[in-house]
Amino acid sequence: MMFLNRDDKAVDTPMSQEQVIKATRNLLLNPKTETYQHLDAGSRELVKKTIGFFENKGKERLLEDDHDRVWYADFLEFSKEEKLFATFLTPAQYGTGNDRWDTSRNCAINEVLGFYGLSYWYTWQVTILGLGPIWMSTNEEIKIKTAKLLKDGEIFAFGLSEKEHGADIYASDMDLTPQEDGSYTASGSKYYIGNANEAALVSTFGKFSDSGEYVFFAVNSQHENYELVKNVINSQNYVAEYTLNEYPITKKDILAEGRDAWDMALNTVNVGKFNLGWASIGISTHAYYEALNHAANRRLFDHYVTDFIHVQQLFVDAYARLAAMKLFALRAIDYVRSAGPDDRRYLLFTPMVKMKVTTQGEDVINALWDVIAAKGFEKDMYFEMAARDIRALPKLEGTVHVNMALIIKFMANYFFKPGKYEETGRRIAAENDDFLFNQGATKGLGKTRFHDYQKIYNSVNLPNVNIFKKQIRLLKIFLVAGKPNKEQIKDFDFLLNLGELFTLVVYGQLILENAKLLGIDDCVIDQIFDVMIRDFSKYALQLYTKGSATFIQQKICNRMVKRPVVDKSRFNAVWETYVYSMNGQYEMNS
Repeated sequence: MMFLNRDDKAVDTPMSQEQVIKATRNLLLNPKTETYQHLDAGSRELVKKTIGFFENKGKERLLEDDHDRVWYADFLEFSKEEKLFATFLTPAQYGTGNDRWDTSRNCAINEVLGFYGLSYWYTWQVTILGLGPIWMSTNEEIKIKTAKLLKDGEIFAFGLSEKEHGADIYASDMDLTPQEDGSYTASGSKYYIGNANEAALVSTFGKFSDSGEYVFFAVNSQHENYELVKNVINSQNYVAEYTLNEYPITKKDILAEGRDAWDMALNTVNVGKFNLGWASIGISTHAYYEALNHAANRRLFDHYVTDFIHVQQLFVDAYARLAAMKLFALRAIDYVRSAGPDDRRYLLFTPMVKMKVTTQGEDVINALWDVIAAKGFEKDMYFEMAARDIRALPKLEGTVHVNMALIIKFMANYFFKPGKYEETGRRIAAENDDFLFNQGATKGLGKTRFHDYQKIYNSVNLPNVNIFKKQIRLLKIFLVAGKPNKEQIKDFDFLLNLGELFTLVVYGQLILENAKLLGIDDCVIDQIFDVMIRDFSKYALQLYTKGSATFIQQKICNRMVKRPVVDKSRFNAVWETYVYSMNGQYEMNS
């Protein structure tokens, strides 16, 4: 274990056990005790004010507004008064004072908003997506206008998906038709568009009707030629279908054309999808506190619920998954913020935060629900809302399957052609993340290189990490000796299971890197890998049972199925020091 100096570079000063326990306990968010010392003073104050807004609102009102599907005008008014969105979502060159686009502090807000309710996170998330094309464009006039709108407390929307085509942007039916005077009219519909009822600007994707070239342009949701058709979901959010009826567009409304518009769409999703994992972390953490508080104080059959060993196992597994989610997502921030034209490793890590972290959030909620059972349905429980909302996150900004298809493209280079990079430390400095809005062309993903994953794995000597390393070696043997044939490559279910095995390797890599940087207790890390060995074995078994699996593939998959090291003292240490100790540590104000 190491200390971090003020520049967040690891130094070879060992941490005491007391410091290790403190660092590990501080990993999961407790809004009432979190200090946010890694943020500058102004940002720290604004995040704490955001927490204060929700705690002052109280749990009863929070749940009532959710059940009654009340538009969150109070939160948007708070954001306007405190200039929350303006401060956090205005790039420094277009803002004033503490304004900047800083992924590290944005994720603090991501987690807090997820912690208190997906609807509040959603209006923030959709504003981020709507701003993406604007900040990526070369249209300076609209950027200056947008900065002012943010200062005025406005929200934004991202008009990409369509009812008949979903997110298939090849097939857009939104047309921009040239007029004799050099202007255009926009006609067509968009579907599943958050904030589209009140957005000051909706960044809209379409095609020129004459050339078929792609185009991004901005429209105002209050314009008379903008028809708000309906809210397409039964929710506190407003997720709209809207139609443009010969909406007048001039050159000053156009954000990008041709290939630039295409890249703008995908690069905006690169920025936005990263946030979904953080919402899942926030939701799961709040649900964890509530479930543990209930179970630890409920007696059944003359025992507290938490006395039962199967309940302890469910809580420890949920804690291990949640700690892993947070460690991975925090480490991914460092690679997002260090990205550049010659370092595009973030293109693997961001879809993993979206895909892997969000599906792990579902597993956390499932384990907790098995403990609290019927209590999880009660209307006065945050858990009832969490259990519903946690399902949405893997299905937004591209399904798990779409993101897995992207991730698989990186597998060969990751395992067999590592690149050389300088060590990436923690990136929490108060700086603007300029590259996010200058990512460039989206082609050539297969050429992306990664640093050697074996370096961090070989530096760790823990029982379950060592078993997991054996599973990794077998996966590499599979890719060489049991290389998928042409028919298997066409079978996406086959590739999906193979991709799950690959993502676990990447997941473990960043978890280990961050555990070293943050000084996380070895017993927690070994418990995380206890869970990961079981997950790896599950996907290996599924691959083994595929009808198309060859004899050699079956043999290798069979060897991948491993049993974690059983260590009762380690399990008890995690349970007593980190899991059960969370009992009573947080409860939302009523």
